[in-house]
Amino acid sequence: MMMRDGSQPGKADFETMAHAAFRAIPEPFAAHLGEIAVRVEDFADDETLNALGIDSAWHLSGLYHGRPLDEQSSWSSGELPPVITLYREPLLAEWRRTGVNLVDLVRHVVIHEVGHHFGLSDAEMAALEQQAG
Repeated sequence: MMMRDGSQPGKADFETMAHAAFRAIPEPFAAHLGEIAVRVEDFADDETLNALGIDSAWHLSGLYHGRPLDEQSSWSSGELPPVITLYREPLLAEWRRTGVNLVDLVRHVVIHEVGHHFGLSDAEMAALEQQAG
């Protein structure tokens, strides 16, 4: 997905793709996505990689940061809203390596991270992706 001027998709393009992925998520999940913020960074920082035990920034394409819905309570009202961060460079590298449509790749990562918001298993995340597909 080269841009018309031949450049790579930028952070704003990734945000647009992420928000389109949110709109494709079916109910009852869609009703609980309003507070999730989306950020796009080129790479995860060293602190994040160390906390996750990941040795290379190229190995992390997305991250959910927040308390899953099934762990939230009225006592967590002072916490920051959940955030899904997409890491642009690793996503672009995977896109180039695999030839998968970039919109589909971003949708896959967003849905996987949304699954963490709901505390879903990998199998449940795959089913959600099928419904959103």
